[in-house]
Amino acid sequence: MELIKDLPDRLLFAIPKKGRLHSACLSLLEGADIQFHRKNRLDIALVKNLPIALVFLPAGDIAKFVGEGNVDLGITGQDMVAEAEAQDKVTEILELGFGKCRLCVQVPVKNGAASVDDLVGKRIATSFEGISKNFFDEVDAKVAAANGTVGTDAQKKTELVFVSGSVEAACALGLADGIVDLVESGETMQAAGLHDIVTILSSQAVLIASKKPSHPDLVQTIAGRIKGVIAAQKYVYINYNVERKHLKEASLITPGRQAPTVSPLENPEWVAVSSMVLKHNVAQTMDDLEAIGARDILLFAIQNCRV
Repeated sequence: MELIKDLPDRLLFAIPKKGRLHSACLSLLEGADIQFHRKNRLDIALVKNLPIALVFLPAGDIAKFVGEGNVDLGITGQDMVAEAEAQDKVTEILELGFGKCRLCVQVPVKNGAASVDDLVGKRIATSFEGISKNFFDEVDAKVAAANGTVGTDAQKKTELVFVSGSVEAACALGLADGIVDLVESGETMQAAGLHDIVTILSSQAVLIASKKPSHPDLVQTIAGRIKGVIAAQKYVYINYNVERKHLKEASLITPGRQAPTVSPLENPEWVAVSSMVLKHNVAQTMDDLEAIGARDILLFAIQNCRV
């Protein structure tokens, strides 16, 4: 890795170097016009059109570097921020909408525990040691209080077993009675013969910033660009003509982010309306507009925007 101390005065932006967030982050950078070329086997890339250096790090390390180091910005999962206990050390600027998952306690479907209380005193495999310890410390204390064993030799403690990968195999291979791991689609969990009994936290990718960034203005610029890219992915631009007497109804159907844009036409009884609408619901929106008599309904993709 090139030495960061030898870099020019640039904003440091940490990006996951691999894993489930990596490709989505690269697409986000492209949409924000952050141009760079990463040389083979190097984990630092200088941005060509902005005074930024991209630092490619394991996603689990990014919150610590942003919260305690000299890194100004980073993209990682909310689960990684919690595992690093960095919630109070970084500023969460923006949820990015990808990498959504849940951190769950999972047990075998056959002969597994019915609740987390049944796992007290047993073995739990996980790669999330910090979160799991905090969670099961509370479970252990609650069960001990209920049984009247607090502070006695009879008080049971749940054992955590650290596994860096293939956590879902721990139960089948006899290493643990349950696991704490991420669930996205649930296919891997089901294939391993597991099911989740409680969700510890929900997570998605987030843009985080240092509490004391060295380039605060540039941090705001990049945050605005990325926010625009995210909005462009969620919305389309709709334009249509509608009779003025139906304008109130039309505005309820397409309220826009702030308000729809209404323009007069040569026919005083009609107006042209344009608005940003959510992409996932656009077919129903067009149906509703047509039902109130709207005509010439057109959709336009949004390449980028500022919102």
